[in-house]
Amino acid sequence: MAAPLLQAQIDIDAPVAKVWALVSDLSRMPQWSPQCRMMKPLGPVRQGTRTINLNRRSRTFWPTTSTVTEVIPEEKIAFRVNQNGTIWSYELEPTEAGTRVVETRHAENGVKAAANMTVNALFGGVPNFEGELVDGMNETLSRIKAAAES
Repeated sequence: MAAPLLQAQIDIDAPVAKVWALVSDLSRMPQWSPQCRMMKPLGPVRQGTRTINLNRRSRTFWPTTSTVTEVIPEEKIAFRVNQNGTIWSYELEPTEAGTRVVETRHAENGVKAAANMTVNALFGGVPNFEGELVDGMNETLSRIKAAAES
């Protein structure tokens, strides 16, 4: 069974506007995420925009689609992965030194059964895969931090 919430956060020494420009450009997700190989928004990024995605783990590739569920400029962007029902979000808040970014995977309503079966069959089970997701979230945030602070 999927954890209801996976989360990572980082403090970045850069203004919110600069970090927002990086996070809200979903086509740049492959630069940040170690699992994402493509995220193509089908139109301007706003609530309801759909994306076509390609993910990779080792030699295994799989396509997904997602729908942007929330856009609050310089505060939050969120999208639902249609294949499993999870919602991924990036929330930004100003700090004295710059910006705090929190990346979250929400699965409070569970994950679709077919997605759990796939994870169990191909990725060593849900707990193992979710551990990799959290590691990937931390790596994603570190890459965003490096880009924002350069």
